[in-house]
Amino acid sequence: MKIGYARVSSKGQLDNNSLEEQENKLIAEGCDQIYKEQYTGTKIDRPEFNKAMEQLNAGDTLVVTKLDRFARTAGQGITLVKELMNKGIKIHILNMGIVEDTPIGRMVFNIMSSFAEFERDMIVERTQEGKAIARTKAGFKEGRPKLYTDTQINHALDLIQQGNSYTKVVDMTQISKATLTREMRKRKIAQLDDGK
Repeated sequence: MKIGYARVSSKGQLDNNSLEEQENKLIAEGCDQIYKEQYTGTKIDRPEFNKAMEQLNAGDTLVVTKLDRFARTAGQGITLVKELMNKGIKIHILNMGIVEDTPIGRMVFNIMSSFAEFERDMIVERTQEGKAIARTKAGFKEGRPKLYTDTQINHALDLIQQGNSYTKVVDMTQISKATLTREMRKRKIAQLDDGK
């Protein structure tokens, strides 16, 4: 069987990626059944995609118009392709070729892998460039922003030192016990250093 899968991330998707455009290509390819859905990059659950996966058996072919129609990234696409190949299922990506456990299929897969590696490298490079630009700006701090101000933390620690339990202070301030114990440890180390 040939199972087709079509996806758009928005209703008015252009660049020959509309559901109708994809469906027409899948019909022309001779798909026995087509699953289609609208799915955004932030949405994890893809019910129609899951149905298509359940329908596939060894010897079947999954047909998509482009790699990004069934995977958010080339890396995710490669993982899915590997899983399907291991089950004896072919993947026909219309703008790339058929990926199966043959010399040509493995070559197509290797090309996909190279693109995935390139994509990862580009993401790392853009992240590093973004950090380098951010470091030049006043007030830049590496890492996640603090959830609580120094005043909030100091107030909570003072409450503990006044004899309140950690549990009570957590209830009063909504600051986690892990954060309070870590900050209390820092305060004690700082006091020891000051006493030297």
